[in-house]
Parts: sequence; structure tokens; C-alpha cells
Amino acid sequence: MIKVHLSKLLGERKMKISDLANATGLHRNGLSKLYNENTDGIKFETLEKICKALDCEIADLLEIIEE
Repeated sequence: MIKVHLSKLLGERKMKISDLANATGLHRNGLSKLYNENTDGIKFETLEKICKALDCEIADLLEIIEE
């Protein structure tokens, strides 16, 4: 299973989903799905935009959890 740490990263930066949407140009609905871990996939371009906007590495955003 892959854990998405978007909510944690936004919380640490005191950002809202709408702030990230404005910074990246990504749709709020898609970011909300990631935030709530309600998605079954993500594009590389999306990962890149999020990581650049949050100044983080992909490993900070995603983690593999053994089930």
C-alpha cells in the first residue's frame, strides 16, 4: 500500500488545498482526492508540480507501507 503524506506536508506548511492548487495550477478536486488518499493513481507531472510547490522530495510525499 502507498501512503500519501499530502495532508501532513500541507499542515506543516500551514497551507490549504486551495493554496496548493493556486501554486501548481492543479485542480482542487484532484488534490483533495490525494489529500484524503482517495485515489488509485497519480501522474508524474502532478508529483513534480506538488514537490516543487512544497519544496520536498517524492519520498516525503509518498511512502510504501507493508500490509
